[in-house]
Amino acid sequence: MTTIDPNRYASLTFDCYGTLIDWEAGILGYLQPLLANYDVHVIDEFLLEAFAELEPALQAEGGAYRDVLARLLQRLGERLAFQPKPAELAGFAASIAYWPPFEDAVAALEVLAGHFELAIVSNIDDALFAFSAERLQVPFTEVITAEQAQAYKPDARVFELALRRVQGPVLHVAQSRFHDILPATAAGLDTVWINRPSKGAAKPVAANPTWTFTSMAEFANAVG
Repeated sequence: MTTIDPNRYASLTFDCYGTLIDWEAGILGYLQPLLANYDVHVIDEFLLEAFAELEPALQAEGGAYRDVLARLLQRLGERLAFQPKPAELAGFAASIAYWPPFEDAVAALEVLAGHFELAIVSNIDDALFAFSAERLQVPFTEVITAEQAQAYKPDARVFELALRRVQGPVLHVAQSRFHDILPATAAGLDTVWINRPSKGAAKPVAANPTWTFTSMAEFANAVG
């Protein structure tokens, strides 16, 4: 069994969506009923692969994540021949309040908080993350968002801001190799890849994490 010496790091930084919060369930939970109202029927994998394609391109255009999600839904409507109403566009970001944590996330964070300072590094707006913070329950020493960095991962500026604010040495923990493992490695951080089953909401890329675990529970057990 892989073990990690907790004395090796002072802080853990976490990606939130896909790692702690089940964003695929949240995305599909909002989009599939909406599409059904327009008599549009597509499989989950189609929606999530479209999300993985559109999200980075729209983030590169700038703007708050709330606006990124609205524009993403607008683009989906263009592809699938329906026109979302303004309230439906705004509702995509608002649905983050209901995106659930993974079943193992809160218990694992409670274990890890006994060994490390915990921080979030996320492609999100401050106000939207506040919804997820309530669901995760465990307090974070720092929360670094795209809104604060004025950039979206995998942009190096996000990790540069995190490293200025988080006590080192730092171990970064994430599910997305594209958004997190590659840029965190480039920033000089050791990384943990949480290799959860996925239907494709994050762009697939090759990466070389320091450690790989199949769940937050498995990672917490390796430390605690």
